[in-house]
Amino acid sequence: MIYIITTVVLFIAMLVYFKIADKYNIIDKPNHRSAHTEITLRGGGIIFPIAFLMFLGFQIYHAELLMDVENYFIFGIGLLTICTISFIDDMMDLSSKIRLIFHFISVSLLLYFLNIFQLLPFWAIPICYIMIIGTLNAYNFMDGINGMSGIYTLVVLGSLWYVNQYVIMFTDVDFIIYPMLAALVFLFFNFRKKAKCFLGDIGSMAIAFWVLALLGLLMLETREIKWILFLTVYGIEVIFTIIQRLKLKENIFEAHRHHLYQLFANDLKVDHRLVSLGYSICQIIISFAIIAMNLNDFYTLMLIVPASSFFYLFLKLKIKKQIETS
Repeated sequence: MIYIITTVVLFIAMLVYFKIADKYNIIDKPNHRSAHTEITLRGGGIIFPIAFLMFLGFQIYHAELLMDVENYFIFGIGLLTICTISFIDDMMDLSSKIRLIFHFISVSLLLYFLNIFQLLPFWAIPICYIMIIGTLNAYNFMDGINGMSGIYTLVVLGSLWYVNQYVIMFTDVDFIIYPMLAALVFLFFNFRKKAKCFLGDIGSMAIAFWVLALLGLLMLETREIKWILFLTVYGIEVIFTIIQRLKLKENIFEAHRHHLYQLFANDLKVDHRLVSLGYSICQIIISFAIIAMNLNDFYTLMLIVPASSFFYLFLKLKIKKQIETS
């Protein structure tokens, strides 16, 4: 029952936000590098911090002691910090230095939430910062077509839910379900031929921050890093696209149309929803393999990463040739 109530409240929150976004002109204007052609409301991802506040409220209501939920406050401050600066960036272009400062603060709070400062040696901390900030921005890079990040997020969270329920319990199940509910509500408005809204930076950053927290909890509980492969599809896409852009001597922080999903959507004119489903199905297959094989880190990485990379590069090369000859 509580999940139904939460879903209804989130749905209403989205409708209220649409009124606000429309009044204050919080919109996404397409340009020549965009995968869409119509002006659309931006910042629909505001539903994710709202979902967290609802999660936290119910946790406090049901907790016998405040210490039972106090760690979620640390996570929440980090989440709301990165969401706030991202929402401001949705409304006006902030300098990369300002964004980086707030990202650093949020990641520090995330690492504190995960107790990384106590568990890892000093030299490993800077690596964590680089990887987390890189993953946050990678998630943002991939939010380019209708349904992409919403469906992909459901796949990742669904995989984490399955592991939590049937493999090893690493967190409160509601900490996984609440962002899933938010993703479902968002997709109701986004997974359409003509999307009602886009995530915006606030949404992509919120999702990535929450997913990274869950992955961190799982890796710490199992002492295995293979679970990061629940983000294989996004990771391979972003890494190889950055390498391609570096070879072309392009600014990797500027908008572009080199992602494979952009080639499908922009050049081959494939329906955005089909492309998004294709990416998510690939991740479902990979996540299923990770769970089903139940191998250690080395063998899992050696099987998944090369095979996924080869498939991606083969597909991208084939699509490029098809575009050139058409």
